[in-house]
Amino acid sequence: MTTLQNAITVDPTQENQQRPPLKSRLILGDCIDKLKELPDESIDLVVTDPPYLVRYKGKDGRTLLNDDNRKWLYPAFREVQRVLKKDSFVVSFYGYTKVQHFMRAWMSVNLYPVGHFVCVKDYASRASFTAISHECAYLLAKGKPIEPKHVPNSVQEMRYSGNKLHPTQKHTALLKTFIQAYSRPGDVILDPFAGSGSTAVAAKSLGRECIAIEKDPTYFKLAKQRLLKTDA
Repeated sequence: MTTLQNAITVDPTQENQQRPPLKSRLILGDCIDKLKELPDESIDLVVTDPPYLVRYKGKDGRTLLNDDNRKWLYPAFREVQRVLKKDSFVVSFYGYTKVQHFMRAWMSVNLYPVGHFVCVKDYASRASFTAISHECAYLLAKGKPIEPKHVPNSVQEMRYSGNKLHPTQKHTALLKTFIQAYSRPGDVILDPFAGSGSTAVAAKSLGRECIAIEKDPTYFKLAKQRLLKTDA
């Protein structure tokens, strides 16, 4: 995995020049800034798990950057929409108690909901007014993508990852389901909120490229170590 300093650049005046495909890389930094360095419409699929805006704090005391504000939400997804190819998908987890903020940001940049996933756990992560044993993700579309050959069920099993590397770490099995359905081998997957690199690991195992961006140096280091030592 390399840094964005090695990214391919294309002269926009050479209209007939075919853009070389992007290659996998793990990037340390703020996704709003780093996405600006990617070409327009260079990404085939986005699969991401952004902060839920809920001031999360795990039982072990771990927290998440920018989970206490939503200033980043619109500008981040504005860049996501720009780099995503026409007629393509975004799979984004979200905080369902803050759905109004996510939906406003998505629709304001022309990312429209075309599906919804409920990911069921066999345990409750915490209890408040209810025992919380599921998480949610929207399937968003830019333009009018074609329906996949193998449509995933809207209710998915969410196996426990152990959260050893990241406090809200998603299991790669779930991410593989989304990547297989909405992309093809060789496609470029983007995760602008990479955490410990689960999307990149899932993409790599399925023969996809992945651009993964993480702002927190601790999780970036863990993701880098994980990607260097695994083929799955």
